[in-house]
Amino acid sequence: MTLPLLERAALLGPRLTRIRRELHLRPEAGFELPETQRAVCEALAGLPLEVVLGDTLGSVTAVLRGGKRAQCAAQAVLLRADMDALPIVEETDLAYASRNGAMHACGHDLHVAGLIGAAHLLSELRDELVGDVVFMFQPGEEAGGGAPRMIAEGVLDASGRRVSAAYGIHVLPGERGVFSTKPGPLMGGANLCEVIVHGRGGHGSRPHEAIDPVPVLAEIILALQSYATRRLSPTDPAVISVTKLSASAAVNVIPDSASCAATVRTLSPAVLEQVQRDLPLLAARIAEAHGCTAEVDFRVVYPVTVNDEPSAEGAIRVLADAFGEARVERLAAPIMASEDFSFVLNEVPGAFVFLGTTPPGTAPEAVEMNHSPRAVFDDAVLADQAAALALLALQHVGADIPGHEVGERGAE
Repeated sequence: MTLPLLERAALLGPRLTRIRRELHLRPEAGFELPETQRAVCEALAGLPLEVVLGDTLGSVTAVLRGGKRAQCAAQAVLLRADMDALPIVEETDLAYASRNGAMHACGHDLHVAGLIGAAHLLSELRDELVGDVVFMFQPGEEAGGGAPRMIAEGVLDASGRRVSAAYGIHVLPGERGVFSTKPGPLMGGANLCEVIVHGRGGHGSRPHEAIDPVPVLAEIILALQSYATRRLSPTDPAVISVTKLSASAAVNVIPDSASCAATVRTLSPAVLEQVQRDLPLLAARIAEAHGCTAEVDFRVVYPVTVNDEPSAEGAIRVLADAFGEARVERLAAPIMASEDFSFVLNEVPGAFVFLGTTPPGTAPEAVEMNHSPRAVFDDAVLADQAAALALLALQHVGADIPGHEVGERGAE
């Protein structure tokens, strides 16, 4: 059964490439993506799907009901793709490069095309499916909060029952066509720490008559770096990166206040609790030592993305069986980037998988990371991406399809 599925996916490849490049040419950022939403609906037209559009965001939820779902204790599985672009001016020389001030610099255009492909592949198998498949096309991943808003609107229960598993695939720089994942924590939780130091402003030529918050803020920034390397275990780390600074608008003015913002990435609830407690105290005490005060706002943005162990192991096994051991990598450690698919995995078991998309022949020093204005993803992976998503779903709803029997989780 695996070989015909891969062959059918390969036949879809040219169409998926066209869809991906059309999306790349006209990217949309944020929660309302009218053109992207329309393109997804057009690509799904004619399939035996129940399609619902979001109420509070431009999402698309599509449900495929298995033809044999009434013959057993049917369950549902969810497959997800994020749809939004980034507010980045593209700097590639691609023939289909965006020119509208936004860019699919994180590969979400591939995610959408791959999930459309999975919907086509699974729709062909509808009569043999013993459960339902929910296709989650999600806006607002980059903006933060798209997944919880879709959850609030009922995506996890879209088929009439809570999905029993959820999967997603994310493209990354790496050897083209190689899948990678691991059980347990896969991606860091994202948190925001903003610090405002309040002093007393004055003239730049007379700092002794002011209480200058700028050097105090600089000391706090250095202390944050020392904190990450000296107060936290290297086996359960946090990454603290100050990425935003603000002080006076004029070079000869000492401001009343100065501020910074940092992204704080964590992998465990214990470290998250520790940094939430310690960072405000650290800033407050440094500020107090210099006659200033510090106002600290610490906000949790994304939780840690945690792969359920049986789901991750099942994904590794299924992908290795289909594509070969050489194309599946078990990651040794999590990465500290974050994903709002973490909200889905907080609700139901499942797994998130990476897929390498660096064009062959690219020199290592020329590879650009996701979110770079020069990032390039090889869409030759799309057929395999679609097949992989379909195979992950078939673990749960393909019991009557030879080679795709429901496993231990599917028998629950």
